[in-house]
Amino acid sequence: MTTIPHRGLAIGILLFASFMDLLDVTIVQVALPSIDADLGASEAQLEWIVGGYMLAFAVALITGGRLGDLYGRRRIFLVGIAGFTLASAAAAAAWSGEVLVATRIAQGLFAALMVPQLLACVQAFYSPRERAPMYGLIGGVSGLAAVAGPVLGGWLIDADLWGLGWRTVFLINIPVGIAIFALAARFVPETRSPRPMRLDLPGVLLLSAVVLAFMVPLVEGRALGWPAWLWIPVAVGAVLLAVFVVYSRRRMRRDGSALLPMPLFADRGFSAGIVTQAAFQGALNAFTLPFIIYLQVGLGFDALTAGLNLLAFSLGAMLGTGLVIPLVARLGKVLVTGGSVVLAAGVLWVFAIVSEAGASFTGWAAVWPMALAGVGLALIIIPLVDVALATVPVADAGAASGAYSTFQQLGAAVGVAVSTTVFFTIIGDDWSREHVLEALQASVWVSVAGLAVAALASLLLPGRASVQAHLEEARRLAEADAEAAAADAAQQPAPVA
Repeated sequence: MTTIPHRGLAIGILLFASFMDLLDVTIVQVALPSIDADLGASEAQLEWIVGGYMLAFAVALITGGRLGDLYGRRRIFLVGIAGFTLASAAAAAAWSGEVLVATRIAQGLFAALMVPQLLACVQAFYSPRERAPMYGLIGGVSGLAAVAGPVLGGWLIDADLWGLGWRTVFLINIPVGIAIFALAARFVPETRSPRPMRLDLPGVLLLSAVVLAFMVPLVEGRALGWPAWLWIPVAVGAVLLAVFVVYSRRRMRRDGSALLPMPLFADRGFSAGIVTQAAFQGALNAFTLPFIIYLQVGLGFDALTAGLNLLAFSLGAMLGTGLVIPLVARLGKVLVTGGSVVLAAGVLWVFAIVSEAGASFTGWAAVWPMALAGVGLALIIIPLVDVALATVPVADAGAASGAYSTFQQLGAAVGVAVSTTVFFTIIGDDWSREHVLEALQASVWVSVAGLAVAALASLLLPGRASVQAHLEEARRLAEADAEAAAADAAQQPAPVA
């Protein structure tokens, strides 16, 4: 593999853009009460401000990666970061809940153009034996974004810079986006895939229609009074889902470029991993967003203090990562099942403390259960992909990973929609602390139910022997690559003295 000049700097630039995307998911959650107070946004609009971004990102993610393979990863990344920056400016200028929802969806679509280019460039710039540290770095940055988002968002809102309030959580993206664009144009080399897959725009449109057919009744149902006709879009969604599956199977047989790799769903381990991934992501968001709202609305915490309540959770996840990595080959899916149980225990413990403390609750009281929940999260996310892909052919690993990322975002969006719908339905017009606590309790049970689904699905993941064989194959490929690189270096002519 030819050495790419400035490849470390190039990856650093792409990684910072990915950090900005991850930050934008968590930073907005802390800002929702301020957005509501300023714009008078409806409860459904507050859900779409968070979930709309995730849904747009999910349905366009695979297409964004294929566009980079086809037309150049730097080119598509620059389009993505430019559009993301402009959409952030539009979000900061939003004058109504409807406008903010539209700009958030635009942000998600442009994020789907820039984020996939990071992993694609890691594969293009580094040999297999060099990629593991890069993947570790990406994981570390993800953890840092989880820590920084609520804290930075809370600080920006409380600081109320220039009297702009919540708008600063979007304005901060503008100078950062401009700097990333300039640096990427200068230092990120252009690469393309030698065998790019075709775009599947009909698949994107069908999947988007399916998602909206199910999500719109869920999010808008309460505001509309749950009329019987809401079952019509649900039925249409079921029909469209069947059409999407049939279409995807035919496209896979024709040229293998379907948006989702349908034949892989016949693999029990792959399908179990998809369900586990979506369920636990949904459960995670089903807890964190209502919890942040309760702290600010029910207890009157300022945005920064509310954000700091998630700090122990993020730190627990980072600590757990170091503990889990050496155990993946030996324990495999046991870690995922155990992680689901530990995360559920942490969530229930947090709520028990919040409920008992009432109005006197302080963040310090929940540090240990939050840290425990974070460790549970690490037990799930670190081994899950390796375990789930253990029976997937190496040639299909890229398509399988794209599907996992898509379902990760879809699961997160569904978790937000279900839990906040339950949350706001219970609250109704009574925003007293006791009533908001009751609504939080219902959201906690939604989260625990999601984690129960994740735990049960994880039992169907490939066993330890398959995981060990998968990791051994990856090790052999890395060693073969190292030998090939050494042979290439030996064949290079010696420098002239």
